[in-house]
Amino acid sequence: MGKFDGVLLLSDFDNTLVYTEDVLVSGGNLPPLSHANREAIQYFMAQGGIFSVATGRALPSFAPIAPTLPMNGPTILFNGAALYDFAREEYLETAFLPGDIREKLIPVEDAFPGLVCEIYHDGSTIHTLHPSELTRNHLHLTGSLAVELPSIREVPLPISKVLFEETGQRGDDLERFVRSRSWAGEFEIVRSGRFFLEITAKGATKGGMVRRLTKRLGISREMVCCVGDQANDLSMLQLAGHAFAPANAVEAVRQTPGIELLPDCREDAVAALIRKLDTIFSAGPEN
Repeated sequence: MGKFDGVLLLSDFDNTLVYTEDVLVSGGNLPPLSHANREAIQYFMAQGGIFSVATGRALPSFAPIAPTLPMNGPTILFNGAALYDFAREEYLETAFLPGDIREKLIPVEDAFPGLVCEIYHDGSTIHTLHPSELTRNHLHLTGSLAVELPSIREVPLPISKVLFEETGQRGDDLERFVRSRSWAGEFEIVRSGRFFLEITAKGATKGGMVRRLTKRLGISREMVCCVGDQANDLSMLQLAGHAFAPANAVEAVRQTPGIELLPDCREDAVAALIRKLDTIFSAGPEN
């Protein structure tokens, strides 16, 4: 019997498990998982814990990373639109966007000529519209290839997630416009990182997929631990029995009641989290 038997730990990837913000802005290669974080996760798993990642990344952008990480549980992808088992190379759960998403987004594209976005599917294909330097840095950071199309009208279905990449005032205007649409309540619309606005299907959140995963594993909420730094992590943080955020998290996360702050991501936040779990579960997981 291990100290963490029956404990599920889910970590956001970018700027929580690995700090990638600088690379996204300036370009460059994905930093490796720190030695301290790696050792702590391996210890957690050796003591019976289940560790995995809950990320906004798509399957093609996380597939090259997954083999480099110590994980023994299914991975939440597309910001909660899918649960994927890398060991079996198959989806366990999906919640992709409905078939009319293109028609709903055409007026958005018309209102913002040259709209910059990435569009994800269920396989390895990514489509981009009017890619910017930010898009190119993001694709390089994620190790992804993409096919550029002139309009969302030409993007094939099914679509798992839409990621807008407008910045500054135009980005703010775009968010207000999208949230003002009559159909906005039919979807999950959330900020991720400093630059991205994501659209996924209703209920396709990290929290929603954590709930599905715990049901699959037969794990109670009290045994779920989550850590994340952005607004798109709040749904899983609010669901978790033990919720954490690195010091570099956005204010909305840091100020949410019940979330315990850790050191900065660049100071091995996940290793610090597992040290805290060592104390929480010191007498065994039943406590």
